[in-house]
Amino acid sequence: MRESCNSYLQLCNVILRIRHHLCTTGIVLQLKSNTMKGLKLTLIGLILCCSGILQAQVSVNVSIGAPPPWGPFGYSAVQYYYLPDVEAYYDVHSTMFIYWGGSGWIHRASLPSKYRNYDLYGGYKVVLKDYHGNAPYAYFKEHKQKYRKGYHGEKQRTISEKPGKGNPGGKNSSGGNHGNKEGGGDHGNGKGNGNDNGHGHGGGNGKQK
Repeated sequence: MRESCNSYLQLCNVILRIRHHLCTTGIVLQLKSNTMKGLKLTLIGLILCCSGILQAQVSVNVSIGAPPPWGPFGYSAVQYYYLPDVEAYYDVHSTMFIYWGGSGWIHRASLPSKYRNYDLYGGYKVVLKDYHGNAPYAYFKEHKQKYRKGYHGEKQRTISEKPGKGNPGGKNSSGGNHGNKEGGGDHGNGKGNGNDNGHGHGGGNGKQK
């Protein structure tokens, strides 16, 4: 009888141990499962965050604006160009030209009508690498004196080729500027000099109609 009881107790102990082991294993498996789910959720969150950051960067780049195809190659981080031949600035971020309009500086998407035939691909662009403000025309007198009409510095090539022609270099740019002068650029220079004497710094745009 005692032997039967002992056997029964031993069997019960074995069953209890097996049950405890199964319960422990289940808890561990559940923890592992929860951990995997947590890792998956973390990875999904990181992917979504990275996607949001990339989209924000793209949005910022689009809103800031990209250099124009006629802009000088190699200066994608620069905001302003000075165009000596037309005495105007170009703002890469806003994609606007800035020129003197007789009573103030005008921001427009195109140059004045008298420069409608100006060759932006061929004309020389002074890259204002050291200027980081919002009003480059504050230095207009200095720029106008240092970079006179017809000025050419280092050889430039444009970001994209001019439609229907090859990519202009320094010499080709010079030829393009002379062509514009023959088409009416000299007349604009005459007006510009007269206006400067009267107003101090207006450039040829002071008599813009």
